Amino acid sequence: MAAYVLACHGVRVLMLEAGRHYDPVTETPMFNLPKDAPLRAAGTVHKPFGFYDATVDGGWQVPGEPYTNADGVNFMWWRSRMLGGRTNHWGRISLRMGEYDFKPYSRDGLGFDWPMTYDDLAPWYDKTEALVGVYGSNEGLENTPNSSDGVLQPPPAPRAYELLTKKTCDPLGIPVIPAHLAILTQQQDADRLSRFLWPNNDLAQRVTRESMRSRAACFWATPCGRGCSIKANFQSPTVCFPPALATGNLTVVTDAMVREVTVDAQGRANGVHYIDRTTRLDERAEAPVVILAASACESARILLNSKSSAFPNGLANGSGLVGKYLMDTVGAGVSAQIPALEDLPRHAEEGASAMHMYMPWWLYQEQAAGQLDFARGYHVEFGGGQRMPGYGAFNGLEPLTEGAYGARFKEECRRYYGSFMYFDGRGEMIPNEDSYCEIDPDTVDQWGIPVLRFHWKWSEHELNQARHMQRTFAGIVEEMGGNVLSTVQTDGARAIAAPGQIIHEVGTVQMGDDPSNSVLNQYCQSWEVPNLFVMDGGPFVSNADKNPTLSIMAIAWRSSEYLVDQLRQGSL
Repeated sequence: MAAYVLACHGVRVLMLEAGRHYDPVTETPMFNLPKDAPLRAAGTVHKPFGFYDATVDGGWQVPGEPYTNADGVNFMWWRSRMLGGRTNHWGRISLRMGEYDFKPYSRDGLGFDWPMTYDDLAPWYDKTEALVGVYGSNEGLENTPNSSDGVLQPPPAPRAYELLTKKTCDPLGIPVIPAHLAILTQQQDADRLSRFLWPNNDLAQRVTRESMRSRAACFWATPCGRGCSIKANFQSPTVCFPPALATGNLTVVTDAMVREVTVDAQGRANGVHYIDRTTRLDERAEAPVVILAASACESARILLNSKSSAFPNGLANGSGLVGKYLMDTVGAGVSAQIPALEDLPRHAEEGASAMHMYMPWWLYQEQAAGQLDFARGYHVEFGGGQRMPGYGAFNGLEPLTEGAYGARFKEECRRYYGSFMYFDGRGEMIPNEDSYCEIDPDTVDQWGIPVLRFHWKWSEHELNQARHMQRTFAGIVEEMGGNVLSTVQTDGARAIAAPGQIIHEVGTVQMGDDPSNSVLNQYCQSWEVPNLFVMDGGPFVSNADKNPTLSIMAIAWRSSEYLVDQLRQGSL
Protein backbone atom coordinates (compact mmCIF):
# COMPACT_ATOMS: atom_id res chain seq x y z
CA MET A 1 0.00 0.00 0.00
CA ALA A 2 2.84 2.39 0.82
CA ALA A 3 4.48 1.70 -2.55
CA TYR A 4 1.18 2.36 -4.37
CA VAL A 5 0.44 5.63 -2.58
CA LEU A 6 3.98 6.99 -2.82
CA ALA A 7 4.37 6.05 -6.50
CA CYS A 8 1.06 7.73 -7.30
CA HIS A 9 2.43 10.91 -5.72
CA GLY A 10 5.50 10.79 -7.95
CA VAL A 11 7.93 9.45 -5.34
CA ARG A 12 10.57 7.04 -6.63
CA VAL A 13 10.25 3.76 -4.72
CA LEU A 14 12.50 0.71 -4.54
CA MET A 15 10.73 -2.30 -3.04
CA LEU A 16 12.83 -5.19 -1.73
CA GLU A 17 10.93 -8.49 -1.47
CA ALA A 18 12.47 -11.34 0.53
CA GLY A 19 10.72 -14.00 -1.57
CA ARG A 20 10.35 -14.78 -5.21
CA HIS A 21 8.26 -13.08 -7.88
CA TYR A 22 4.64 -14.18 -7.95
CA ASP A 23 1.89 -13.48 -10.46
CA PRO A 24 -1.58 -14.76 -9.51
CA VAL A 25 -2.87 -14.20 -13.05
CA THR A 26 -0.57 -16.83 -14.52
CA GLU A 27 0.17 -19.07 -11.50
CA THR A 28 -3.25 -19.67 -9.96
CA PRO A 29 -4.69 -23.21 -10.41
CA MET A 30 -8.23 -21.90 -10.13
CA PHE A 31 -10.14 -24.84 -11.57
CA ASN A 32 -8.06 -27.84 -10.51
CA LEU A 33 -9.89 -30.36 -8.34
CA PRO A 34 -8.50 -32.09 -5.23
CA LYS A 35 -7.98 -35.23 -7.31
CA ASP A 36 -5.56 -33.32 -9.55
CA ALA A 37 -3.06 -32.70 -6.73
CA PRO A 38 -0.68 -34.81 -4.65
CA LEU A 39 -2.32 -36.32 -1.56
CA ARG A 40 -5.68 -35.17 -2.93
CA ALA A 41 -4.56 -31.60 -2.10
CA ALA A 42 -4.25 -32.37 1.62
CA GLY A 43 -2.11 -30.19 3.87
CA THR A 44 1.50 -31.02 4.72
CA VAL A 45 4.16 -29.50 6.96
CA HIS A 46 5.21 -27.27 4.07
CA LYS A 47 1.64 -26.61 2.90
CA PRO A 48 -0.47 -26.66 6.08
CA PHE A 49 -3.48 -25.07 4.35
CA GLY A 50 -3.39 -27.58 1.51
CA PHE A 51 -1.61 -28.08 -1.79
CA TYR A 52 -3.50 -25.28 -3.54
CA ASP A 53 -2.85 -22.56 -0.96
CA ALA A 54 -1.17 -19.62 -2.69
CA THR A 55 1.61 -19.40 -0.12
CA VAL A 56 4.95 -20.42 -1.61
CA ASP A 57 8.22 -20.85 0.27
CA GLY A 58 6.43 -20.20 3.51
CA GLY A 59 4.10 -21.24 6.27
CA TRP A 60 4.71 -21.76 9.98
CA GLN A 61 8.06 -23.25 8.99
CA VAL A 62 10.38 -21.87 6.29
CA PRO A 63 13.25 -24.19 5.31
CA GLY A 64 16.57 -22.70 6.35
CA GLU A 65 14.93 -19.87 8.28
CA PRO A 66 14.20 -21.07 11.82
CA TYR A 67 12.97 -19.19 14.85
CA THR A 68 13.13 -20.29 18.46
CA ASN A 69 10.88 -20.26 21.52
CA ALA A 70 11.74 -19.64 25.13
CA ASP A 71 11.14 -22.53 27.53
CA GLY A 72 7.50 -23.56 27.67
CA VAL A 73 6.45 -21.33 24.75
CA ASN A 74 4.88 -22.62 21.52
CA PHE A 75 4.54 -19.46 19.42
CA MET A 76 3.85 -20.21 15.74
CA TRP A 77 5.22 -17.66 13.25
CA TRP A 78 3.71 -17.71 9.76
CA ARG A 79 5.83 -16.23 6.98
CA SER A 80 5.27 -15.98 3.27
CA ARG A 81 8.33 -15.62 1.06
CA MET A 82 6.68 -14.32 -2.11
CA LEU A 83 5.75 -11.04 -3.79
CA GLY A 84 2.69 -9.75 -1.97
CA GLY A 85 3.39 -11.78 1.15
CA ARG A 86 0.41 -12.81 3.23
CA THR A 87 -2.06 -10.79 1.14
CA ASN A 88 -2.00 -13.87 -1.10
CA HIS A 89 -3.03 -16.17 1.74
CA TRP A 90 -5.26 -14.22 4.12
CA GLY A 91 -8.99 -14.81 4.67
CA ARG A 92 -9.85 -11.35 3.30
CA ILE A 93 -12.07 -10.53 6.28
CA SER A 94 -12.01 -6.74 6.36
CA LEU A 95 -13.44 -5.26 9.55
CA ARG A 96 -12.91 -1.67 10.66
CA MET A 97 -11.69 -1.04 14.16
CA GLY A 98 -14.21 1.10 16.04
CA GLU A 99 -14.18 4.06 18.39
CA TYR A 100 -13.67 1.86 21.47
CA ASP A 101 -10.81 -0.01 19.82
CA PHE A 102 -8.63 3.09 19.56
CA LYS A 103 -9.11 4.07 23.21
CA PRO A 104 -9.22 0.77 25.14
CA TYR A 105 -7.23 2.04 28.15
CA SER A 106 -9.65 4.94 28.60
CA ARG A 107 -12.50 2.44 28.57
CA ASP A 108 -11.28 -0.23 30.99
CA GLY A 109 -7.85 0.83 32.29
CA LEU A 110 -5.98 -2.00 30.54
CA GLY A 111 -3.35 -1.82 27.83
CA PHE A 112 -2.80 1.47 26.02
CA ASP A 113 -4.68 4.08 24.02
CA TRP A 114 -3.74 4.76 20.42
CA PRO A 115 -2.36 8.23 19.59
CA MET A 116 -5.17 8.55 17.01
CA THR A 117 -8.94 8.23 17.06
CA TYR A 118 -11.35 6.37 14.83
CA ASP A 119 -12.29 9.67 13.18
CA ASP A 120 -8.63 10.23 12.27
CA LEU A 121 -8.52 6.96 10.34
CA ALA A 122 -12.09 6.83 8.97
CA PRO A 123 -11.29 8.64 5.67
CA TRP A 124 -8.46 6.19 5.00
CA TYR A 125 -10.71 3.23 5.72
CA ASP A 126 -13.04 4.62 3.04
CA LYS A 127 -10.18 4.93 0.56
CA THR A 128 -8.80 1.49 1.32
CA GLU A 129 -12.18 -0.23 1.02
CA ALA A 130 -12.91 1.59 -2.23
CA LEU A 131 -9.54 0.61 -3.73
CA VAL A 132 -9.44 -3.06 -2.74
CA GLY A 133 -13.19 -3.70 -3.08
CA VAL A 134 -14.95 -4.80 0.11
CA TYR A 135 -18.45 -6.22 0.24
CA GLY A 136 -20.70 -5.74 3.26
CA SER A 137 -23.43 -3.59 4.76
CA ASN A 138 -23.84 -0.69 7.17
CA GLU A 139 -25.76 -1.88 10.24
CA GLY A 140 -25.10 0.97 12.70
CA LEU A 141 -24.12 -1.42 15.50
CA GLU A 142 -22.09 -0.45 18.55
CA ASN A 143 -18.37 -0.14 17.82
CA THR A 144 -18.97 -1.64 14.35
CA PRO A 145 -18.47 1.42 12.15
CA ASN A 146 -20.36 2.19 8.98
CA SER A 147 -18.55 2.98 5.75
CA SER A 148 -19.38 6.11 3.78
CA ASP A 149 -22.05 5.89 1.11
CA GLY A 150 -20.85 4.38 -2.15
CA VAL A 151 -17.82 2.66 -0.64
CA LEU A 152 -18.96 -0.90 0.12
CA GLN A 153 -19.98 -3.40 -2.53
CA PRO A 154 -23.26 -5.29 -2.05
CA PRO A 155 -22.89 -8.49 -0.02
CA PRO A 156 -23.75 -11.87 -1.54
CA ALA A 157 -26.94 -13.63 -0.50
CA PRO A 158 -26.76 -15.77 2.67
CA ARG A 159 -26.52 -19.53 2.39
CA ALA A 160 -29.00 -21.91 4.02
CA TYR A 161 -26.90 -22.61 7.12
CA GLU A 162 -26.26 -18.89 7.54
CA LEU A 163 -30.00 -18.15 7.43
CA LEU A 164 -30.59 -20.90 9.99
CA THR A 165 -27.93 -19.40 12.23
CA LYS A 166 -29.47 -15.95 12.00
CA LYS A 167 -32.93 -17.36 12.75
CA THR A 168 -31.49 -19.05 15.84
CA CYS A 169 -29.42 -16.12 17.08
CA ASP A 170 -31.96 -13.31 16.65
CA PRO A 171 -34.00 -14.39 19.73
CA LEU A 172 -30.73 -14.74 21.69
CA GLY A 173 -29.83 -11.11 21.00
CA ILE A 174 -26.75 -12.11 18.99
CA PRO A 175 -26.45 -10.09 15.76
CA VAL A 176 -25.81 -12.01 12.53
CA ILE A 177 -25.06 -9.56 9.72
CA PRO A 178 -23.37 -9.55 6.30
CA ALA A 179 -19.64 -10.15 6.56
CA HIS A 180 -17.10 -7.69 5.14
CA LEU A 181 -14.70 -9.40 2.76
CA ALA A 182 -12.25 -8.01 0.21
CA ILE A 183 -13.89 -9.70 -2.77
CA LEU A 184 -15.63 -7.95 -5.67
CA THR A 185 -19.30 -8.81 -6.00
CA GLN A 186 -19.53 -6.48 -8.99
CA GLN A 187 -17.05 -4.72 -11.23
CA GLN A 188 -15.75 -1.50 -9.73
CA ASP A 189 -16.97 1.88 -10.94
CA ALA A 190 -13.48 2.81 -12.07
CA ASP A 191 -14.22 6.38 -13.17
CA ARG A 192 -16.01 7.40 -9.97
CA LEU A 193 -13.69 5.61 -7.57
CA SER A 194 -10.46 6.81 -9.16
CA ARG A 195 -11.67 10.41 -8.84
CA PHE A 196 -12.73 9.78 -5.25
CA LEU A 197 -9.36 8.29 -4.33
CA TRP A 198 -7.17 10.77 -6.17
CA PRO A 199 -8.76 14.22 -6.64
CA ASN A 200 -6.47 16.56 -8.58
CA ASN A 201 -3.97 13.80 -9.41
CA ASP A 202 -4.30 12.83 -13.07
CA LEU A 203 -1.52 10.21 -13.01
CA ALA A 204 -2.97 8.40 -10.01
CA GLN A 205 -6.47 8.54 -11.46
CA ARG A 206 -5.32 7.07 -14.76
CA VAL A 207 -3.32 4.14 -13.39
CA THR A 208 -5.96 3.35 -10.76
CA ARG A 209 -8.77 3.52 -13.31
CA GLU A 210 -6.95 1.19 -15.70
CA SER A 211 -6.17 -1.26 -12.92
CA MET A 212 -9.77 -1.34 -11.70
CA ARG A 213 -11.04 -1.99 -15.21
CA SER A 214 -8.83 -5.07 -15.41
CA ARG A 215 -10.54 -6.67 -12.41
CA ALA A 216 -13.60 -8.90 -12.84
CA ALA A 217 -16.36 -9.55 -10.35
CA CYS A 218 -16.12 -12.87 -8.54
CA PHE A 219 -17.97 -15.73 -10.22
CA TRP A 220 -18.05 -17.80 -7.04
CA ALA A 221 -16.09 -20.74 -8.35
CA THR A 222 -12.87 -21.37 -6.42
CA PRO A 223 -11.32 -20.63 -3.01
CA CYS A 224 -9.64 -17.23 -2.72
CA GLY A 225 -6.70 -18.83 -0.94
CA ARG A 226 -5.54 -20.26 -4.28
CA GLY A 227 -5.03 -16.77 -5.66
CA CYS A 228 -7.29 -15.16 -8.21
CA SER A 229 -6.39 -14.95 -11.89
CA ILE A 230 -9.37 -12.66 -12.62
CA LYS A 231 -8.31 -10.26 -9.82
CA ALA A 232 -11.69 -10.42 -8.07
CA ASN A 233 -10.23 -10.73 -4.61
CA PHE A 234 -7.65 -8.48 -3.00
CA GLN A 235 -4.03 -9.49 -3.38
CA SER A 236 -1.41 -6.78 -3.53
CA PRO A 237 0.21 -8.30 -6.69
CA THR A 238 -3.05 -7.73 -8.62
CA VAL A 239 -4.39 -4.58 -6.93
CA CYS A 240 -1.53 -2.46 -5.54
CA PHE A 241 1.43 -3.35 -7.74
CA PRO A 242 -0.03 -2.92 -11.27
CA PRO A 243 -1.03 0.75 -10.85
CA ALA A 244 2.11 1.51 -8.87
CA LEU A 245 4.30 0.00 -11.59
CA ALA A 246 2.29 1.80 -14.27
CA THR A 247 3.37 5.15 -12.80
CA GLY A 248 6.97 4.33 -13.71
CA ASN A 249 7.99 5.22 -10.15
CA LEU A 250 8.24 1.73 -8.61
CA THR A 251 11.08 -0.75 -8.99
CA VAL A 252 10.72 -4.20 -7.43
CA VAL A 253 13.67 -6.43 -6.56
CA THR A 254 12.74 -9.94 -5.46
CA ASP A 255 14.84 -12.53 -3.57
CA ALA A 256 16.28 -9.72 -1.47
CA MET A 257 16.57 -10.81 2.18
CA VAL A 258 17.09 -7.64 4.20
CA ARG A 259 19.54 -8.04 7.07
CA GLU A 260 19.76 -4.54 8.56
CA VAL A 261 19.06 -0.86 8.10
CA THR A 262 22.20 1.24 7.89
CA VAL A 263 22.74 4.75 9.27
CA ASP A 264 25.06 7.62 8.50
CA ALA A 265 27.30 9.58 10.88
CA GLN A 266 24.31 11.67 11.99
CA GLY A 267 22.30 8.60 12.90
CA ARG A 268 19.91 8.91 9.95
CA ALA A 269 18.85 5.87 7.97
CA ASN A 270 20.59 5.77 4.59
CA GLY A 271 19.71 2.36 3.20
CA VAL A 272 19.77 -1.37 3.87
CA HIS A 273 22.03 -4.36 3.53
CA TYR A 274 20.37 -7.39 1.99
CA ILE A 275 21.33 -10.87 0.88
CA ASP A 276 20.66 -11.72 -2.76
CA ARG A 277 19.10 -15.16 -2.33
CA THR A 278 20.11 -16.28 -5.82
CA THR A 279 23.81 -15.31 -5.59
CA ARG A 280 24.09 -15.31 -1.76
CA LEU A 281 26.03 -12.04 -2.05
CA ASP A 282 25.68 -9.16 0.40
CA GLU A 283 24.15 -6.21 -1.46
CA ARG A 284 23.33 -2.64 -0.48
CA ALA A 285 20.51 -0.29 -1.44
CA GLU A 286 20.62 3.41 -0.59
CA ALA A 287 17.69 5.79 -0.11
CA PRO A 288 16.90 9.02 1.74
CA VAL A 289 13.89 7.36 3.45
CA VAL A 290 13.52 3.75 4.61
CA ILE A 291 10.17 2.05 5.20
CA LEU A 292 9.94 -1.37 6.84
CA ALA A 293 6.79 -3.34 6.00
CA ALA A 294 8.06 -6.88 6.43
CA SER A 295 5.38 -7.94 8.97
CA ALA A 296 5.39 -7.08 12.66
CA CYS A 297 7.94 -9.64 13.81
CA GLU A 298 10.20 -9.47 10.75
CA SER A 299 10.41 -5.67 10.92
CA ALA A 300 11.27 -5.90 14.63
CA ARG A 301 13.94 -8.47 13.76
CA ILE A 302 15.50 -6.14 11.20
CA LEU A 303 15.55 -3.25 13.68
CA LEU A 304 17.03 -5.36 16.47
CA ASN A 305 19.74 -6.62 14.10
CA SER A 306 20.54 -3.06 12.96
CA LYS A 307 23.13 -2.31 15.62
CA SER A 308 25.73 0.45 15.48
CA SER A 309 27.65 2.67 17.86
CA ALA A 310 24.75 5.12 17.76
CA PHE A 311 22.19 2.34 18.33
CA PRO A 312 23.87 -0.44 20.32
CA ASN A 313 20.54 -2.07 21.24
CA GLY A 314 19.10 -1.95 17.75
CA LEU A 315 17.83 0.84 15.55
CA ALA A 316 15.14 3.15 16.97
CA ASN A 317 15.21 1.15 20.21
CA GLY A 318 16.19 3.81 22.74
CA SER A 319 12.94 3.11 24.57
CA GLY A 320 13.79 -0.59 24.71
CA LEU A 321 10.36 -1.40 23.26
CA VAL A 322 11.26 -2.86 19.87
CA GLY A 323 9.89 -6.40 19.90
CA LYS A 324 7.77 -5.76 23.00
CA TYR A 325 3.99 -6.11 23.48
CA LEU A 326 3.62 -8.75 20.79
CA MET A 327 -0.03 -9.75 20.34
CA ASP A 328 -2.04 -12.28 18.37
CA THR A 329 -5.78 -12.87 18.08
CA VAL A 330 -7.50 -15.08 20.64
CA GLY A 331 -9.00 -18.10 18.90
CA ALA A 332 -11.31 -20.89 20.03
CA GLY A 333 -14.10 -22.82 18.37
CA VAL A 334 -16.45 -25.78 18.23
CA SER A 335 -17.66 -28.08 15.48
CA ALA A 336 -21.20 -29.39 15.28
CA GLN A 337 -23.65 -31.51 13.33
CA ILE A 338 -27.08 -29.99 12.67
CA PRO A 339 -29.92 -32.47 11.96
CA ALA A 340 -32.03 -29.71 10.41
CA LEU A 341 -29.45 -29.53 7.60
CA GLU A 342 -29.52 -33.25 6.78
CA ASP A 343 -30.75 -34.50 3.40
CA LEU A 344 -30.98 -31.05 1.90
CA PRO A 345 -31.42 -30.94 -1.88
CA ARG A 346 -28.12 -30.48 -3.65
CA HIS A 347 -27.74 -26.86 -4.68
CA ALA A 348 -24.99 -24.50 -5.76
CA GLU A 349 -23.80 -22.60 -2.72
CA GLU A 350 -20.15 -21.95 -3.49
CA GLY A 351 -20.39 -18.16 -3.18
CA ALA A 352 -17.43 -16.35 -1.72
CA SER A 353 -14.70 -18.62 -0.40
CA ALA A 354 -15.47 -17.53 3.14
CA MET A 355 -18.35 -16.10 5.13
CA HIS A 356 -21.35 -14.31 3.73
CA MET A 357 -22.43 -13.50 7.31
CA TYR A 358 -20.74 -13.17 10.69
CA MET A 359 -21.47 -12.12 14.28
CA PRO A 360 -19.88 -8.89 15.58
CA TRP A 361 -19.31 -8.61 19.34
CA TRP A 362 -22.55 -7.79 21.09
CA LEU A 363 -21.82 -7.58 24.85
CA TYR A 364 -20.05 -4.22 25.14
CA GLN A 365 -22.42 -2.87 27.76
CA GLU A 366 -22.33 -6.02 29.87
CA GLN A 367 -18.56 -5.90 29.69
CA ALA A 368 -18.43 -2.24 30.70
CA ALA A 369 -20.69 -3.05 33.66
CA GLY A 370 -18.25 -5.72 34.85
CA GLN A 371 -20.63 -8.62 34.23
CA LEU A 372 -18.06 -10.70 32.35
CA ASP A 373 -14.75 -12.11 33.58
CA PHE A 374 -12.79 -10.79 30.60
CA ALA A 375 -12.34 -7.22 29.40
CA ARG A 376 -12.36 -7.40 25.60
CA GLY A 377 -14.67 -8.94 23.04
CA TYR A 378 -14.65 -11.26 20.06
CA HIS A 379 -16.48 -11.71 16.78
CA VAL A 380 -17.72 -15.03 15.45
CA GLU A 381 -16.90 -16.60 12.10
CA PHE A 382 -18.95 -19.60 11.14
CA GLY A 383 -19.29 -21.90 8.16
CA GLY A 384 -20.45 -25.19 6.77
CA GLY A 385 -22.54 -26.27 3.82
CA GLN A 386 -22.22 -28.40 0.71
CA ARG A 387 -19.21 -27.05 -1.07
CA MET A 388 -16.88 -29.23 -3.13
CA PRO A 389 -15.52 -31.80 -0.64
CA GLY A 390 -11.79 -32.15 -0.26
CA TYR A 391 -9.50 -34.72 1.33
CA GLY A 392 -10.88 -35.98 4.65
CA ALA A 393 -14.30 -34.38 4.16
CA PHE A 394 -16.11 -37.56 5.24
CA ASN A 395 -13.74 -38.68 7.98
CA GLY A 396 -16.02 -37.38 10.70
CA LEU A 397 -18.97 -39.49 9.59
CA GLU A 398 -17.91 -42.77 11.21
CA PRO A 399 -19.33 -42.02 14.68
CA LEU A 400 -22.68 -41.13 13.07
CA THR A 401 -22.90 -44.06 10.63
CA GLU A 402 -21.97 -46.83 13.09
CA GLY A 403 -19.34 -48.28 10.80
CA ALA A 404 -21.39 -48.28 7.58
CA TYR A 405 -19.54 -48.99 4.35
CA GLY A 406 -20.32 -49.69 0.72
CA ALA A 407 -23.70 -48.58 -0.60
CA ARG A 408 -25.03 -47.71 2.85
CA PHE A 409 -22.01 -45.52 3.57
CA LYS A 410 -22.66 -43.61 0.34
CA GLU A 411 -26.26 -43.10 1.42
CA GLU A 412 -25.07 -41.83 4.79
CA CYS A 413 -22.65 -39.43 3.07
CA ARG A 414 -25.52 -37.98 1.06
CA ARG A 415 -27.58 -37.66 4.20
CA TYR A 416 -25.01 -36.00 6.43
CA TYR A 417 -22.84 -34.01 4.02
CA GLY A 418 -23.75 -30.34 4.37
CA SER A 419 -25.06 -30.76 7.93
CA PHE A 420 -21.75 -29.98 9.63
CA MET A 421 -20.92 -26.50 10.90
CA TYR A 422 -18.10 -24.80 12.76
CA PHE A 423 -18.06 -21.69 14.92
CA ASP A 424 -14.79 -19.85 15.55
CA GLY A 425 -14.23 -16.87 17.83
CA ARG A 426 -11.68 -14.21 17.02
CA GLY A 427 -11.00 -12.09 20.08
CA GLU A 428 -8.90 -9.24 21.38
CA MET A 429 -5.70 -9.86 23.30
CA ILE A 430 -4.55 -7.24 25.81
CA PRO A 431 -0.82 -6.44 25.43
CA ASN A 432 1.43 -7.62 28.25
CA GLU A 433 5.12 -7.37 29.14
CA ASP A 434 5.62 -11.13 28.99
CA SER A 435 4.77 -11.45 25.28
CA TYR A 436 7.61 -10.28 23.06
CA CYS A 437 10.30 -11.28 20.59
CA GLU A 438 14.05 -10.78 20.83
CA ILE A 439 17.17 -11.84 18.98
CA ASP A 440 18.35 -15.36 19.82
CA PRO A 441 22.07 -14.96 20.56
CA ASP A 442 22.91 -18.50 19.46
CA THR A 443 20.96 -19.12 16.24
CA VAL A 444 21.21 -17.75 12.71
CA ASP A 445 19.32 -18.60 9.54
CA GLN A 446 20.81 -19.92 6.30
CA TRP A 447 21.72 -16.36 5.32
CA GLY A 448 23.70 -15.83 8.53
CA ILE A 449 21.11 -13.47 9.99
CA PRO A 450 20.33 -13.85 13.73
CA VAL A 451 16.81 -15.17 14.26
CA LEU A 452 14.00 -14.30 16.64
CA ARG A 453 13.22 -15.97 19.94
CA PHE A 454 9.65 -15.69 21.21
CA HIS A 455 8.25 -15.28 24.70
CA TRP A 456 4.53 -15.56 25.41
CA LYS A 457 1.94 -15.43 28.13
CA TRP A 458 -1.84 -15.33 27.96
CA SER A 459 -3.58 -13.37 30.70
CA GLU A 460 -6.73 -14.54 32.47
CA HIS A 461 -8.70 -12.19 30.21
CA GLU A 462 -7.77 -14.17 27.09
CA LEU A 463 -8.22 -17.58 28.75
CA ASN A 464 -11.65 -16.64 30.12
CA GLN A 465 -12.61 -15.21 26.75
CA ALA A 466 -11.73 -18.46 24.97
CA ARG A 467 -13.79 -20.43 27.48
CA HIS A 468 -16.72 -18.04 26.94
CA MET A 469 -16.44 -18.58 23.19
CA GLN A 470 -16.85 -22.32 23.42
CA ARG A 471 -19.72 -22.12 25.88
CA THR A 472 -21.51 -19.57 23.73
CA PHE A 473 -21.10 -21.61 20.55
CA ALA A 474 -22.31 -24.75 22.28
CA GLY A 475 -25.40 -22.82 23.38
CA ILE A 476 -26.10 -21.69 19.82
CA VAL A 477 -25.74 -25.26 18.54
CA GLU A 478 -28.14 -26.47 21.23
CA GLU A 479 -30.70 -23.84 20.19
CA MET A 480 -30.34 -25.07 16.60
CA GLY A 481 -31.15 -28.60 17.73
CA GLY A 482 -27.63 -29.66 16.84
CA ASN A 483 -24.94 -31.82 18.36
CA VAL A 484 -21.57 -30.43 19.45
CA LEU A 485 -18.87 -32.74 18.11
CA SER A 486 -15.83 -31.16 19.75
CA THR A 487 -14.97 -30.90 23.43
CA VAL A 488 -16.23 -27.78 25.20
CA GLN A 489 -13.46 -27.01 27.65
CA THR A 490 -13.96 -25.70 31.17
CA ASP A 491 -10.31 -24.62 31.23
CA GLY A 492 -9.58 -21.66 28.97
CA ALA A 493 -5.96 -22.79 28.56
CA ARG A 494 -7.28 -25.90 26.79
CA ALA A 495 -9.80 -23.98 24.71
CA ILE A 496 -7.48 -21.29 23.35
CA ALA A 497 -5.53 -21.67 20.10
CA ALA A 498 -1.74 -21.60 20.21
CA PRO A 499 -0.15 -18.13 20.02
CA GLY A 500 0.50 -17.23 16.40
CA GLN A 501 -1.88 -19.87 15.06
CA ILE A 502 -4.46 -17.27 13.99
CA ILE A 503 -1.69 -15.41 12.06
CA HIS A 504 -2.65 -11.94 13.33
CA GLU A 505 0.56 -11.01 15.14
CA VAL A 506 0.91 -7.27 15.68
CA GLY A 507 2.40 -4.74 18.06
CA THR A 508 6.21 -5.03 18.17
CA VAL A 509 7.04 -1.37 17.36
CA GLN A 510 4.22 0.39 19.14
CA MET A 511 3.14 3.89 18.12
CA GLY A 512 2.34 6.54 20.72
CA ASP A 513 2.48 10.22 21.61
CA ASP A 514 5.55 10.01 23.89
CA PRO A 515 9.02 8.85 22.75
CA SER A 516 9.74 7.41 26.19
CA ASN A 517 6.99 4.78 25.94
CA SER A 518 6.63 4.18 22.21
CA VAL A 519 8.80 3.52 19.15
CA LEU A 520 6.83 5.46 16.52
CA ASN A 521 4.55 8.47 16.29
CA GLN A 522 1.00 8.19 14.98
CA TYR A 523 2.26 8.36 11.39
CA CYS A 524 4.46 5.26 11.82
CA GLN A 525 7.58 7.45 11.92
CA SER A 526 10.44 6.61 14.25
CA TRP A 527 10.93 9.12 17.07
CA GLU A 528 14.71 8.59 17.02
CA VAL A 529 15.29 8.24 13.27
CA PRO A 530 12.86 10.60 11.50
CA ASN A 531 13.50 9.19 8.02
CA LEU A 532 12.62 5.66 9.15
CA PHE A 533 9.03 4.38 9.03
CA VAL A 534 7.39 1.04 9.87
CA MET A 535 4.12 0.37 8.00
CA ASP A 536 2.86 -3.10 8.89
CA GLY A 537 1.21 -4.61 11.97
CA GLY A 538 4.12 -3.61 14.20
CA PRO A 539 2.81 -0.12 15.08
CA PHE A 540 -0.44 -1.51 16.54
CA VAL A 541 -1.11 -0.41 20.10
CA SER A 542 -3.88 -2.93 20.68
CA ASN A 543 -5.19 -5.94 18.80
CA ALA A 544 -8.94 -5.50 18.47
CA ASP A 545 -11.17 -8.43 17.57
CA LYS A 546 -11.21 -7.08 14.02
CA ASN A 547 -8.80 -8.81 11.63
CA PRO A 548 -5.82 -6.44 11.21
CA THR A 549 -5.14 -6.32 7.45
CA LEU A 550 -7.65 -3.60 6.56
CA SER A 551 -6.33 -1.40 9.38
CA ILE A 552 -2.70 -2.06 8.38
CA MET A 553 -3.47 -0.82 4.86
CA ALA A 554 -5.52 2.20 5.99
CA ILE A 555 -2.82 3.27 8.48
CA ALA A 556 -0.15 2.80 5.80
CA TRP A 557 -2.11 5.01 3.37
CA ARG A 558 -2.50 7.74 6.01
CA SER A 559 1.17 7.49 6.97
CA SER A 560 2.30 7.58 3.34
CA GLU A 561 0.36 10.81 2.75
CA TYR A 562 2.12 12.28 5.79
CA LEU A 563 5.47 11.09 4.44
CA VAL A 564 4.78 12.82 1.11
CA ASP A 565 3.94 16.06 2.92
CA GLN A 566 7.19 15.81 4.89
CA LEU A 567 9.16 15.32 1.67
CA ARG A 568 7.51 18.36 0.10
CA GLN A 569 8.36 20.45 3.15
CA GLY A 570 11.98 19.27 3.06
CA SER A 571 11.67 17.77 6.54
CA LEU A 572 13.08 14.41 5.47
